Amino acid sequence: MIARREMIALGAAGLVTLAMPAVLLALGGTETPAPATETRAAPLAPTAAPPLAAAFERPLFAAAPDASIEPDAPGDAPALIGIVGRLDQDAVALVRAADGSSRTLHVGDSVDGWRLESLALDAAFFTRGSQKARVPLPVE
Repeated sequence: MIARREMIALGAAGLVTLAMPAVLLALGGTETPAPATETRAAPLAPTAAPPLAAAFERPLFAAAPDASIEPDAPGDAPALIGIVGRLDQDAVALVRAADGSSRTLHVGDSVDGWRLESLALDAAFFTRGSQKARVPLPVE
């Protein structure tokens, strides 16, 4: 059972809880609020929506960062057979040269005048002078 002292303390806490909002409102109400200056922003005018046909004419996905790469590799570019290794560390490209032989190329190596610039998951990027070629992996 609750002792008499605990009952008195509990009652006092309840009275303080009920009285505190009234005390705070009374003390806070003595200040005069600063006059509010009303500023209104100009209403926004809707802009003309672009024609819907323009959305259908755009490509579905963004172009590659280097759009100067031709989508089809030139006929004399090395044929990519496969990519082996980890792309960010030790990947090599397996290519078939023009004479039919297979070679392993690291980034920076050349075959038939084409220099291997970089490798992706599904393609190799070669350059020869100002020509750039993306050679995709064969689809099986």
